[in-house]
Amino acid sequence: MTPLLPVVTSVLFWVAAMCLVAGVAVVGPRRLYGVGENLVPYLRESRREVAALIVVLVVSGIGRPALQSISEVFGLRLTGLIFALEGNFVAWLQGTFQSPRLTLYFSSVYVFGYAFLLVFPFIAYAALPESTTLKRLIVAYTLNYAIGLVLYTVVLAYGPRNLMPDAVTSLLYTFNPNFQTLTGEVNVETNVFPSLHTSLSVTVATFAALTHGRYPRWTPIAWWIAGSVVVSTMYLGIHWLTDVMFGTALALGCVYLSYRYVDAVGDRDGDVADQNAADRNVADRNAADHNVDDGAVEDPTEGGSA
Repeated sequence: MTPLLPVVTSVLFWVAAMCLVAGVAVVGPRRLYGVGENLVPYLRESRREVAALIVVLVVSGIGRPALQSISEVFGLRLTGLIFALEGNFVAWLQGTFQSPRLTLYFSSVYVFGYAFLLVFPFIAYAALPESTTLKRLIVAYTLNYAIGLVLYTVVLAYGPRNLMPDAVTSLLYTFNPNFQTLTGEVNVETNVFPSLHTSLSVTVATFAALTHGRYPRWTPIAWWIAGSVVVSTMYLGIHWLTDVMFGTALALGCVYLSYRYVDAVGDRDGDVADQNAADRNVADRNAADHNVDDGAVEDPTEGGSA
């Protein structure tokens, strides 16, 4: 049996369990009942945004080998520049703090915590009385993946574990070699700039802060997991500090653009709805006036002389 199946099964099990616990603790049992009723209508309202996300994910999955070939031929080779900027920071981080317990923690967070962090907001925001926040989240995810895909094609860079294997260890794979089968299905070793683990985690954490009034318990949980994911990308030797910094900037930019887009589309749709309502009102008034005119014709028998 391929080692991918037990890894995927384990991820699905733990993510489902964490979503269930977080759903009860963060969203609340009463509001959780609304998820089933709201999710399909909300996704239908966001069908354009959902379609765009699916297209980006399909292009990323199917076109990765071709885009990788393009990157190898035409991509900007920035590994040396990144190393010149930050030097041995990742090697120092790993060498200073490495321990079996931290490796267990950060490996688990990198795989299981990250997957939970991406999935749970769909449940939480589907429980809200309007679809706006869920639509913004979908747009932000789409922008992260789309921009990341472009940058992975334009920039050819290797991570610390590939550039200096004597100083930086692939701790994720030494902890659980089967994880390599999972990451190999969704990524290649030159896709390090920027860190999408960082950008998507910071995106979720930013949304958690922006919706703190609705889900106050979610904010510290999201920030803790997101921060742990960010550190794990460097502790495990996968990403440079430069990748993380750019990933953070990408996340903030995507959240900002998602708000601008959804608000603009909402205003446009609202204007169209208002115009349609105004047109219907005019048509109703015209029909009413026509009926009044028909009923106001003077009776010829009235007004005769006595």
